[in-house]
Amino acid sequence: MDDQMNPSHNGKGKREVVVVTGASAGVGRAIAREFAAHGACVVLLARSRDGLEGAGQDVERLGGRALPILTDVSDDMQVEAAADRAEREFGPIDIWINNAMVSVLSPALRMTAADYRRVTEVTYLGYVYGTLAALRRMVPRDRGIVVQIGSALAYRAIPLQSAYCGAKHAIQGFTESLRSELIHDNSRVHLSIVQLPAVNTPQFSWIKTRMPNHPQPVPPIFQPEVIARSVYWVAHHPRREFTIGMSAVQAIIGDKFIPGILDHYLAYMGYGAQQTQESVEPNRPNNLYDPLPGDYGARGKFDGRSTDYSVQAWVNRHRGWLALGLTVGALSSLYCAARKSV
Repeated sequence: MDDQMNPSHNGKGKREVVVVTGASAGVGRAIAREFAAHGACVVLLARSRDGLEGAGQDVERLGGRALPILTDVSDDMQVEAAADRAEREFGPIDIWINNAMVSVLSPALRMTAADYRRVTEVTYLGYVYGTLAALRRMVPRDRGIVVQIGSALAYRAIPLQSAYCGAKHAIQGFTESLRSELIHDNSRVHLSIVQLPAVNTPQFSWIKTRMPNHPQPVPPIFQPEVIARSVYWVAHHPRREFTIGMSAVQAIIGDKFIPGILDHYLAYMGYGAQQTQESVEPNRPNNLYDPLPGDYGARGKFDGRSTDYSVQAWVNRHRGWLALGLTVGALSSLYCAARKSV
């Protein structure tokens, strides 16, 4: 299927039904917009009433149909109720995208048990509950795809984000285990993980922090729309895993071959790389337990330092055609060389 084709009607005369968790802001908001632009029915799950209202308006404006549902993904009953409502109002769910997250920027020794519990409940268990809610409906129909929004941090953890990195590692293990079970059962339901680089989202303005300066994504930074385009593509071209950005690729490969060197490098560079020069109030409002008022949209405050395109992601999407082209080119060169030698 070409990137420009519009599969908003899923081949059976109806619009695709897509569920996006954490849809009120950041990457989730950008993903919702991307599917809406292709005419999908988008079920928006998040805690923020203001953000959900804005996301719903975005979806309708772009040509999709919106169903905002106020949901805390750390509550499995709320997730199940949202899935039931989605299918009652829009029909069978075709695509489920787990994206909701919270984080704390803090040295581990200054973290509390409550911090770890909350990050784990949202960022890891929220994915578990969402995935199982989707599979309970998809597996009996033997179709559908669940896309996990992962991170290079699922492979290479960094300092000051032990709770978040732990949750991303857990998502990786959960998904790999579950994928093997689906293969064992000969299921045609797909599980894909999209591993992210640093992204310019509003999370850095609202995560809980115990550091003196304003949190920031570790450069290079990508706009959330870069992620949304790749997630849309993966949802229609299932891959086991899809990594976005050379920085993410380098982190994953580096952790495989030089993990000890990275330990020491991040010990010296990881603190400063995650903070700007702007100081923050020690008790600034955060969204760890409750959403902040207002509609934050998809992008954060780092537009001037963010790129809206990834050559690596484009190559990743088209690697089959590129490999074919390189093979044909190599064979042509060998043929020409053989003709000259005759």
